[in-house]
Amino acid sequence: MNRDIQILRELSRRYADLTQQPHQQERRRQWRGLNSLKPERPLIYVRAFAWQEMPESQCQCQDPFLRGFENYLRERLFHSTLGDDFIYEPWLSLEATYKSRGWGVEIPHQYSGVPGGSFKLDYPIREPEDFSKLRFPRHEIDEAATQRNQEKLTSAVGDLITINLDRGPAYRMWAADLSSDLGYLRGIENFMLDMMDRPEWLHRLLTFMRDGVLAAQEQAERAGDWGLCDHQNQSMSYALELADPAANQRGVKRKQLWDFCASQEFALVGPELWNEFMLAYQKPIMEQFALSAYGCCEDLTRKIPLLRQVRNLRRIAVSPFSDVAACVQQIGRDYVISYRPSPADMVSYRFDEERVRSILRRDLTSLRGCIFEVTLKDVETVERDPNRVRRWVQITREMLSQCA
Repeated sequence: MNRDIQILRELSRRYADLTQQPHQQERRRQWRGLNSLKPERPLIYVRAFAWQEMPESQCQCQDPFLRGFENYLRERLFHSTLGDDFIYEPWLSLEATYKSRGWGVEIPHQYSGVPGGSFKLDYPIREPEDFSKLRFPRHEIDEAATQRNQEKLTSAVGDLITINLDRGPAYRMWAADLSSDLGYLRGIENFMLDMMDRPEWLHRLLTFMRDGVLAAQEQAERAGDWGLCDHQNQSMSYALELADPAANQRGVKRKQLWDFCASQEFALVGPELWNEFMLAYQKPIMEQFALSAYGCCEDLTRKIPLLRQVRNLRRIAVSPFSDVAACVQQIGRDYVISYRPSPADMVSYRFDEERVRSILRRDLTSLRGCIFEVTLKDVETVERDPNRVRRWVQITREMLSQCA
């Protein structure tokens, strides 16, 4: 047995043990209740914690394929020490290999050269006539490559942990929210001008993109490739109305799954134009699913009344840029609030426990009586302090208790 496989097997054993701890079932029960508007208490979800700064993030596998799973397992094992309400699923997910992704055009990236740094795009739709270059996306799996990867991972650790083959379409999450790809294809400044200068053309482009995503998702459904591992809500994808996430349970319909959608590229677009040029096109995609979650880092404070159009909406993100009190007033107990305090204020710079308590006290007081979780995300640095997020979770639990 080579060294890479030995490393992966040891990590898989530890992770498999973690997934079987009794409190995992209790967390599932609590997330089901919260996401079905029947909460017992607010829950805490640490989505990011500057993993790249942690000593435990140093991987040893030489094989790039196995190294990816090594990193995943090491990250999950470290995450389990933070004390939040995260659920560790008893499987490793292997994504199918797709024959193609995207809209039939190349989107060149010019990188800054700094690891994890910025990049600039060479937008392929420079002129209105470039629209003709686009092609509908298709759900096409490279079966041979997928089988090779599945056999390799199964051979390495399949006797220790379930290998879940994720055959769901590439066109979900960011690839299906339209906003992200519109930014990549056209550019934010350009489409903002298009709303004024050539609105009919922009409507035609968005109609094409909406129909392309719907077609690819429908192809996956007809092929029986959507699975219960394909729930997406940028949190824990449990609800009393739905079957739990599960490995290798395919052939499900979108009407059995969570969907996630966002429109970060429209953050500076007002509610009316956002509704006309984005939400109106996202809504038919979202409503193919059972339940939907909306929002990532954008400020939705002034857009909540329009979001109520989405008949299967269940969760709304209240980002660090939002007016928490105004959002609470509009949402009430009608939806789950994903409250997301600023990572810069919480853990990233000059960690100040009193400042953290002050901000949480203010916002949690506003949230009193609502149905919500506290999500820590987009943490790019903790100044290499491995205990900072752990301490933040402890403080957040204390403040939740005080502000209940």
